Amino acid sequence: MSEAPSFTIGVEEEYLLLDAETLRLADAPDAMLDAAREILGQQVAPEFLRCQVEVGTRVCDDIDAAEADLAHLRGTIARIAGDFGLAPIAAACHPTADWTTQTHRDRARYNDLSRDLGAVARRMVICGMHVHVGIPGEDDRIDLMNQVKYFLPHLLALSASSPFWQGEDTGLASYRIGIFDNLPRTGLPPRLDSWSAYRRSVDTIVATGMIEDASKIWWDLRPSENFPTLETRICDVVPRLDHTVSIVAAIQCIHRMLWRLRGYNQRWRIYENFLLDENRWRAQRYGCDEGLIDFGAGAVKPMAQLIEEIIELIAEDAEALGCVAAVAGLRDIVNDGNSAARQRAIHAAAIARGADEHAAMEAVLRALTEEFLGGM
Repeated sequence: MSEAPSFTIGVEEEYLLLDAETLRLADAPDAMLDAAREILGQQVAPEFLRCQVEVGTRVCDDIDAAEADLAHLRGTIARIAGDFGLAPIAAACHPTADWTTQTHRDRARYNDLSRDLGAVARRMVICGMHVHVGIPGEDDRIDLMNQVKYFLPHLLALSASSPFWQGEDTGLASYRIGIFDNLPRTGLPPRLDSWSAYRRSVDTIVATGMIEDASKIWWDLRPSENFPTLETRICDVVPRLDHTVSIVAAIQCIHRMLWRLRGYNQRWRIYENFLLDENRWRAQRYGCDEGLIDFGAGAVKPMAQLIEEIIELIAEDAEALGCVAAVAGLRDIVNDGNSAARQRAIHAAAIARGADEHAAMEAVLRALTEEFLGGM
């Protein structure tokens, strides 16, 4: 067995920018991005659409460092955006925006993406959170990828923050994941036997000229093209920082737990994607509300029970990594509701008070702007 990783973490978040008065999507002016770069350097970058911005933490040794860096990034973006009359939100979809009115940045990379993907790319008014966990060994990354993907639906359910799309309740907790699935090379990663098997598959596509490198493989979980990490990509971006931190800590601990099992000559059972996709759909549709399938038990279990089992499963790892409190925060997400549930509750409460649909959606948007800096 390879030397134990340090399980460093890095977090990338994508934000939408709103006009602070109207709460409609607004383009980020170049001057705003320039001002952000002066303070944050390479930790901030433009995204495909003009109304988006992306941030990324440094390589963090523990969850406390990741939380501090994310708080700094969010606070800086909020302050600079405010100087330009804008307000950021960390939600996977804008509840009322019309995707047909959004434009992408005029750069060669983005122009190529628009040409290659057509209307699919133009609909990508969505934001996710990507969590990197440091795993130096290449074969170790593939071995863990095969096992970690069991937990991806649980992470999606916890993070779901996109129930509304173009002013309508979609009936889904994460509408974002359905939009993203229209792209090629998405969804759960396939089962692979080794790093060389992974590279053979990727290199076959690269050799045809269809993609330039593995960064265009957009699976829910993938080996990073640029870093010695496994990158969890299934999550919606999460409005509240404290909930973000809990999900990131859980991801870090799950990786360590699965690595730890190897020391006892054990591993997590690997299920076919056909089965895991059932839970992925349930998480996309219901979030935390209707539970997921426990394939070992052969039954659907409520999320509260599943999260308690995960907390117990990774307790030793949370202790070793110094994130017991952060992992315990998963209970708050289930008990208080993920963002999708909170957005629906705010909308329903506004309607009950006599607000019209426009005012109810405005209440949701206002709450999302407030949550961007909440929970710090």
